[in-house]
Amino acid sequence: MDVLSNLALGAAVSFQPINLLYCFIGTLLGTVIGVLPGIGPLATIAMLLPITFGLSPEGSLIMLAGIYYGSQYGGSTTAILLKLPGETSSAVSTIDGYRMAQKGRAGPALAAAAIGSFFAGTVATLLIALVAKPLTLLAFNFSPAEYFSLMVVGLVCSIALASGSIVKALAMIFLGLLLSLTGTDIYTGASRFTFGVRDLYDGLEFVAIAVGLFGVSEIIRNLEGTTQIKAAVAKVGRLLPTKEDWKRMVAPILRGTAIGSFLGVLPGGGALLSSFVAYTVEKKVSRHGHEFGDGAIEGVAAPESANNAGAQTSFIPMLALGIPSNVVMALMIGALIIQGVVPGPGVIQTNPSLFWGLIVSMWVGNAMLLVLNLPLIGLWVKLLQVPYAILFPVIIAFCCVGVYSVNNSSFAVYQIALAGVLGYVLLKLECELAPFLLGFILGPMLEENFRRAMLISGGDASVFVSRPVSAVLLAVAVLVLVAVTLPAIRNRREEVFVEES
Repeated sequence: MDVLSNLALGAAVSFQPINLLYCFIGTLLGTVIGVLPGIGPLATIAMLLPITFGLSPEGSLIMLAGIYYGSQYGGSTTAILLKLPGETSSAVSTIDGYRMAQKGRAGPALAAAAIGSFFAGTVATLLIALVAKPLTLLAFNFSPAEYFSLMVVGLVCSIALASGSIVKALAMIFLGLLLSLTGTDIYTGASRFTFGVRDLYDGLEFVAIAVGLFGVSEIIRNLEGTTQIKAAVAKVGRLLPTKEDWKRMVAPILRGTAIGSFLGVLPGGGALLSSFVAYTVEKKVSRHGHEFGDGAIEGVAAPESANNAGAQTSFIPMLALGIPSNVVMALMIGALIIQGVVPGPGVIQTNPSLFWGLIVSMWVGNAMLLVLNLPLIGLWVKLLQVPYAILFPVIIAFCCVGVYSVNNSSFAVYQIALAGVLGYVLLKLECELAPFLLGFILGPMLEENFRRAMLISGGDASVFVSRPVSAVLLAVAVLVLVAVTLPAIRNRREEVFVEES
């Protein structure tokens, strides 16, 4: 009954007309940026962060969440019709989805993607409602030592977000931690790394750094090789799947939902990994495995279910523990901070309307997406005809005005420019930006809990290993670090051996 009463509270919040509007805006924007290649939810959420400053905490989180899981829907549309995934997590859907479109079965492929996404989103939201509160209650027993160790685990696990060099990922974490120290010491009041610049006394602006790092740098990179897309779209035809399609879709949707729900909670999991794992599993267990790659409807239903479930269950560690499982969740934590809400298990106690309102809004958003996607397929495809040369100046101007409006500070605009250039340089050097942002966001909380633990223990650093939970968490961090480092060392040795021989 406790869950039902909490969901009733969430419904009262999410069904407010203004929050319904924010949910609609979020899901609509999510669909649009899912359709348009090269933008993505990460850059979009980063660029919209300044706007959330003037919204209520509930409205801002509902809108940003809608953008994230809405982009998983939109990405499948162009993946199926054009073999052009608008979102990376929909890339695997191009294999069988586009082949179905070539065979005149684009309608059932789009329906499979939409139905699978809706079912997975509904189940994942229910899972959040059931799991998040017990995790939160467990976390209330944590002392500063356990919190410090938990954040160390989060930072180490963020290496899983990096697809390239482990050394570069670690360097990005430390760079993010270093920049997060800029400003005034919370205990002594001394200025750190400000170089006499008064605008830095309050630290670097998270919004400006996020917008520049992910929004502006992505625009600069897109300008290098953007060409106009000439869309030749197959006729959609009948949308409803046949009876045989339904029989073949049910099990893949269930398996994809289960895979995405599990992987979404893990650091580095989320939508992208979930979709690829679901496709691989389905290809092995399906009785129609020989049809994969030639238009198997299971090859669309499973990954599209998985990526939506993964996108939504990634909210669990963010809401329950204040630890982001991927970089989009890190931006969500930034949105909470902008609203004056302290991320972590205290959110459910101090802001129950925010917590449960966000959960219920996911059900509402998934229903909106089901209505938005199928009838408006033609409109989404026409969006691909808009020249990028028109889009990017508008986006840049929008970013600058938004960041300036947060604190009426022109210095924040300079930070956008510097962060954009830094992000572009790091991308060219093949450095991952996600670990950098996680380090930047978790840095202040990591430092605060470390110093609090040391003050409570009278300066005895053994407190981190003498407390059982803290010791276990640090052991997990070491094991994860070893697990991700050993394969890299082994591969490097093999490369050296081949070169020498």
